[in-house]
Amino acid sequence: MQKNIAFILGLFFLLEFYIYQAYKTVVQNTALRWLYIGVTLFLYFFLAYKIFSVHRSEKDHHSIQIIATLFLGFVLPKLLVGVFLLSDDVMRLSIWFSQSLKGKTTHYPERRKFLSMAGLAVGGALSVLVLDGVWFGKYRHHVRKIRLRLNHLPAAFRGYRIVQISDVHSGSFFHPEKLKKAIDLINEQHADLVVFTGDMVNDRAEEFQPFINLFSGIKAKDGKISILGNHDYGDYVEWESKEAKNENLLRLIDYQKQAGFRMLRNEHFTITKEDEKLYIIGVENWGDKPFPQLGDLDKACAEVPKESCKILLSHDPTHFDRVVKKHSKNIQLTLSGHTHGMQFGLDLKNIKWSPVQYKYPKWADLYESEGKYLYVNRGFGVIGYPGRVGVDPEITVFELV
Repeated sequence: MQKNIAFILGLFFLLEFYIYQAYKTVVQNTALRWLYIGVTLFLYFFLAYKIFSVHRSEKDHHSIQIIATLFLGFVLPKLLVGVFLLSDDVMRLSIWFSQSLKGKTTHYPERRKFLSMAGLAVGGALSVLVLDGVWFGKYRHHVRKIRLRLNHLPAAFRGYRIVQISDVHSGSFFHPEKLKKAIDLINEQHADLVVFTGDMVNDRAEEFQPFINLFSGIKAKDGKISILGNHDYGDYVEWESKEAKNENLLRLIDYQKQAGFRMLRNEHFTITKEDEKLYIIGVENWGDKPFPQLGDLDKACAEVPKESCKILLSHDPTHFDRVVKKHSKNIQLTLSGHTHGMQFGLDLKNIKWSPVQYKYPKWADLYESEGKYLYVNRGFGVIGYPGRVGVDPEITVFELV
């Protein structure tokens, strides 16, 4: 362990020494150079202190957020600067070697000020984006409107509006009142039904308690439905006993009930309009291992007619390809979340990219396969890194036509 730590510290020392050479090329003022050294040392010591003071059993999300922010806003930009400097050094070495072979010179070219400035500028821009994501990005809730034509949709449900939110991760927010604007945005959609597709908390039910009054303010004509996500089971903390873990889950379900949500655990909910029916099916989490595979689709829709119109709530989008789209009940639409769009990427009209797509090919927006639809919500909240860069938190409005 000590050898590994020493090795990592050595790598970071070399990286910082390398970057400092570029900083010296750009900045001539001695006071600014010492300020850079002082701030760098302070942030590294502070980061190390936070890393070694976090205990998994306590799951201090505030410390985890600080660590993630420092890594993404301080360490990662340094690595990016290093790439610029390395490209410069490769060019300089190539020039020196080429000239040496020709016997023209043995002078090693000086570092190029332009590339040093460019590297520092790009690294600085990334730091600014990371900090903006923490202070503002996680509150930039965006409404996405989807019109969907579903097979077997009863005429009485034409124009029916469903609002989906997902992945609140309430334990990542320390000021519930700052989400009031997002709650108001949900209510402005005049939903017939609001559905929540899992991960209300990071680990513990108590995280949601300060949010009960806020989320009870969400209104919908036909009510609010929720399901469980992988984080809701409390699998990522150490519990005193299985009973304590189960009590935590039951308490979370009760808190959601107090906020007006009906929890579906491998069961369905029927909405009736003018003697016609729309079936909302909710399953427990089902994802590729090591995520829990507790979703029982057969049980959830055992009494649902095959030719009816059905909407499935399933937290993890992998459930769609592995099970749902081939299921005999012919489920027309699945609503999922889970990926968050990794809270980082490019999410433009014609360009969509996030590192999470290499784990989840279906990571955001609407997908169609074998005549069935899957929609993956980008998430309402954050976890780990307490911000969003390029992938805004989402409120989705479906209009059935």
